Amino acid sequence: MGKIFIAAGYGGFEGSFRDLSEMTGNTIEVAELVAARDLVIAELRSRGIAIAVPSDDLNLAETIAWINARSTRQDVALSLQLDTTNITELRGTTAYYITHNAIRKRQAEILTSALTKRVPEIPNRGAKVDTIASIGSLSFCREIKIPSLLLELVFANNSQDRLLMQTRRRDYAIGIADGLQAWTTENASTIPVLAPSSRISQKAIAYPEININLNGQSYDEKGILVSGNVLVPADLVDRLGFNLDQIPMACRLRHQSIVYVQAIALRELNASVSWDSTTRTLCLKTIFKVFTGQIDQIMTTGNASEVQLLMFLKNNNEAALNKYGDLPRLYREEGELEGVNHDIAFCQMCIETGFLRFGKDIQPEQNNFASLGAAIANSPISQTNTSGASFASPQMGVRAHIQHLKAYACNAPLFQPLVAPRFHLVARGIAPKLAQLTGRWAIDPLYDRKILALLRRLYESAGIF
Repeated sequence: MGKIFIAAGYGGFEGSFRDLSEMTGNTIEVAELVAARDLVIAELRSRGIAIAVPSDDLNLAETIAWINARSTRQDVALSLQLDTTNITELRGTTAYYITHNAIRKRQAEILTSALTKRVPEIPNRGAKVDTIASIGSLSFCREIKIPSLLLELVFANNSQDRLLMQTRRRDYAIGIADGLQAWTTENASTIPVLAPSSRISQKAIAYPEININLNGQSYDEKGILVSGNVLVPADLVDRLGFNLDQIPMACRLRHQSIVYVQAIALRELNASVSWDSTTRTLCLKTIFKVFTGQIDQIMTTGNASEVQLLMFLKNNNEAALNKYGDLPRLYREEGELEGVNHDIAFCQMCIETGFLRFGKDIQPEQNNFASLGAAIANSPISQTNTSGASFASPQMGVRAHIQHLKAYACNAPLFQPLVAPRFHLVARGIAPKLAQLTGRWAIDPLYDRKILALLRRLYESAGIF
């Protein structure tokens, strides 16, 4: 059995923007995580299990590099995090693993099951693929060379979850330790994992070969399977015209004089990646119904139909259909009238409202689907309150959203009567691409990446990717 690397509260969260000193329900997130981690460490050491802990001063990239520099193929790594959301009723613990990795999924389930067995009051949200994270991937799950998981203990802004963790911290620690001990025991009997060539002779490892299906055709060269992770030859990446420099070195492996890269890393380059376990085949798709080079352009034609948008909403929040079943149609119609990509607008709405669950700042009755502020109190265009603009109907709320996007993206005139309250305050055409909305529409530095990640999920679910 190897050692366990445990990280908690590193300076920089994945998938969200949070000030590490921000108070959440009278608790400091990092302090809570560190307190939980220290109890887990003490419990594991009392069982004779070796532990390694990166410094709390390291950021995410430094934490990953620190672990990769010290790990061996018998080790595992866990990141402890707290989740936050505007939806205060959400509760529970979740373990994230790299997608398409059945081994890691089972290990994530072991971890959450052990925790909820010890603390049955906390809902078990189970194992989830990292592609559903708000930025579409989790570096801690992908870039660490040893098996790694990210465990979100509770929703920090849910009072029940928060109180439970504060009053049952010892039980939390024992449950996590139980799961980690079971995980490392299983890991000792699995296929060897990614390791630098300087640490282990690559000739001593025989990785299983897998088939590659490229755009519906069988590809001549084989990939390899490394501890449940599919890797493809780097030459294939070059032949497809992708920039290999965009794939972290931690996601690469040299084996038998060939450099391989994690196939799932190609997803970030707008490739579709899926896995057929029955035939041990990686299905890689790079030819789509849309031009992927322009999916971040705001003033383009949307590709998803109303039905596809509706099914996407249903899969993420079925309850929203009771009140907002017409929203996909409204976004398509209003977007087409103004030349705004309705797919981008719809995904931005999902980010802003939590798939129409809303939160404490914007109430459903405001029909404000993009957190639009109000320009002038008592404006004839929109009513105002302390939490932004309100609109008379869902259609007017969607129209205001589309118009505000158009204000940022181009200088063309509106075709519909103006309802966006801050339209005239925007420097027209300053942000034609999603990336340029970051820091303007929202302060979250990952804002555009979250919308783009959701757009990819929409296209994958609709069969467009």
